[in-house]
Amino acid sequence: MQIHRRDFLKSAAAQAAALEIARGAPQQKARPNFLFMIADDLYYHGVRAMGNSEVETPNIDRLMSRGCVFTSCYHQGSWTGAVCIASRTMLNTGLTAFRAHKEVEQTPLWAETFGKAGYKTFIIGKWHLSKAALARAFQEMGPVSPGMFASTPVDGEAYNRPAPGNTWTPWDKSLKGQWLHTAQWAKAAHDEIKHSAAIWADGAVEHLQKVAHQSEPFFMYVGFNSPHDPRQAPKEFCDRYPYARIEVPPNFLPEHPFDQGDHRVRDELLAPFPRTRQAVQVHRSEYYAHITYMDEHIGRIVDALERTGKADNTYVILTADHGLAVGQHGLMGKQNLYDHSTRMPYVICGPGIQHRKVDQFMYQHSTFPTACELAGIPVPKPVEFPSVGPLIHGSGKEQQDAMFCWYRTFQRSVRTREHKLIVYPEVGVTQLFDMVKDPWEITNIAGKRENKALEAHLRQRLRKFQTDLGDDSAKPV
Repeated sequence: MQIHRRDFLKSAAAQAAALEIARGAPQQKARPNFLFMIADDLYYHGVRAMGNSEVETPNIDRLMSRGCVFTSCYHQGSWTGAVCIASRTMLNTGLTAFRAHKEVEQTPLWAETFGKAGYKTFIIGKWHLSKAALARAFQEMGPVSPGMFASTPVDGEAYNRPAPGNTWTPWDKSLKGQWLHTAQWAKAAHDEIKHSAAIWADGAVEHLQKVAHQSEPFFMYVGFNSPHDPRQAPKEFCDRYPYARIEVPPNFLPEHPFDQGDHRVRDELLAPFPRTRQAVQVHRSEYYAHITYMDEHIGRIVDALERTGKADNTYVILTADHGLAVGQHGLMGKQNLYDHSTRMPYVICGPGIQHRKVDQFMYQHSTFPTACELAGIPVPKPVEFPSVGPLIHGSGKEQQDAMFCWYRTFQRSVRTREHKLIVYPEVGVTQLFDMVKDPWEITNIAGKRENKALEAHLRQRLRKFQTDLGDDSAKPV
C-alpha cells in the first residue's frame, strides 16, 4: 500500500466515513455530545478486558463491553523523551509525526474546531501542549495540570523503587506527587490532600451536573495524570496487589542488550540497574494499583454522565497517550518502539455504536477527524490522519496494513501484521521480530540468511514511510 505525504492514510474508506456513519447511526434530534478521557502511560495490556487477568479495571471493562474496541491502536512516535507531548500534539492537531510539533501553533485544534461549530468546550487535568494552544482550544477550564508531579524524596530517593533502604510509600500523602492540596487545585471549601485522579473526576462530575441543564452540545476533555509515575494510590488499592504475587513478563531482562538511544533517560532511572525480578514486581504492583484507582474515578465520571440524561446522545472515548515498558526488555519507560510502549487501549461508545472488537490498525491520532464526522463537522483541511468511522460501524475496509513509528534520531520501526522491523541508526543495530510466533518481541531474527529478503522488504517499506512523512532527522536506515 503506497502512502503519500499530504494524503497519508487518506483511504477511500476514510473519505466515505461521513456516509457510513450516517448509515450506521440513528438520526439524532440533538447534536451529539463528546466525553473524551485520556490516561497517561497506560499500555494496552494494562486493562483486564484486553487480556490481563492480574489487573482490575471494572469501569474500563464496562465501556469496552458495550463499545467499539480497537485492539491495535498505536501512536506514531516522538521528537522528545516526553512522548506524551508528541502523542497529544498529534491527537489535538491531526497532523502526522514530522509536522505536528512544527505547526501546532498555526493549525486548527480539535476542541477549537468543536467550539467554533457551536460546542461548549471544557478541559480538566493534563493538557501538556502550550498555554496559547490551551487558550484557543477551550472555552471553560477546570484545573489544568503539568506533565507530571514530582514526589518528595525519601532517604535520598524519590521514586527509585525499590532501592536499598528506600522507604517511599505510595499511599503516604505527605510525599506530594499525585497527592495534591485541593486549595491549590480545586474550588474546595476547606483544604485537604486528594489524589489527582480524584480531583479531576470531582471537577468532571461537577461540570457534567452543569451541562445537564444546558441546551448546547458539550465537548469534555479529561486528562488523567494516571498511571504515570509517581505511581501512587490509597493503601487499600495497593493491598490488592502484593508484589510477590505479580507476574514477571516473559520478556524480562536485567538490562536492555544495547543503548537504544536514551538508555539513562529519566524514566529508566526509576529502578536500579541491573533490573531485578523483585524490582519489576514492585513497579508493576504499584502500576496496577494506580490503574485500578484511576478506573474507579473513570466510573464516577461515566455514572455522572448517566445521571445527566444525555448519555444516550454522548460519545464516550477512552484511550491513552502511549504505553509503557514497566520492566519489559530491561526498560521502564516509553522511549522505545516495542509494542508495550507504542500501543494503547482505545474504546468508543455512543449512539449507533454496537459492541465489537476491531483488530485493524489505527493511530490514536485519528480521534480528531473521527469525532468531527460523528458530529457532522467538516474535518479541517490540515488534518492528515483519517477518520475510523467506517471501522467503528463494521463497514470499513483496512485503511493501512503497516504502522510507522519513530523516536528522536535513535529509532525507526515498521510493523505489519506478521513482523516488526526496528532500526537503530545511531548504533547500527537492527531487530526483526515475528509478531505472530513471538508477540512479546523476545527473539531477534534479523541477520539470518532465511530472513534476508523479508528484512530488505521491510527496510524498503520503512524508507518509503520516511519519505512520505518528511523524515529527514535520522541517519539512513
